[in-house]
Amino acid sequence: MEKPALLSPLTLAFIGDGVYELLVREHLAAKGSMPAGKLHKMAVELVRASAQAGLYNKLEEENLLTEQEFAVMKRGRNNNSCHCPKNADPIEYRKATGIEALFGYLYLERQMARLDELFRLALELWGCNNFRE
Repeated sequence: MEKPALLSPLTLAFIGDGVYELLVREHLAAKGSMPAGKLHKMAVELVRASAQAGLYNKLEEENLLTEQEFAVMKRGRNNNSCHCPKNADPIEYRKATGIEALFGYLYLERQMARLDELFRLALELWGCNNFRE
């Protein structure tokens, strides 16, 4: 694989979307067995654009990223090819794409500890108090 930083922001976001959702699903599964419909509803709340935009804002406001990580996240946010779903806020959707690009980049760089660290910040932001129990 070529250097992840050289991939297009949408390619990184494509990978990051799957990584982010898998982390959410793993977190929810750790809470114990429950009906699939309930798990799905809970997952949608955590992966929606507004939840990811909240994480974007926290990372930016608190300056919690390295220079490279911030550059990747910003490239994802600024990508002109994003077409926003009709029911999503365009600003939140672009920020969510930035978060997904960041998660895709970290995954492809095999920085799993950093992924866990950033996902823990997301859980704190959402008021969740357990991670991979």
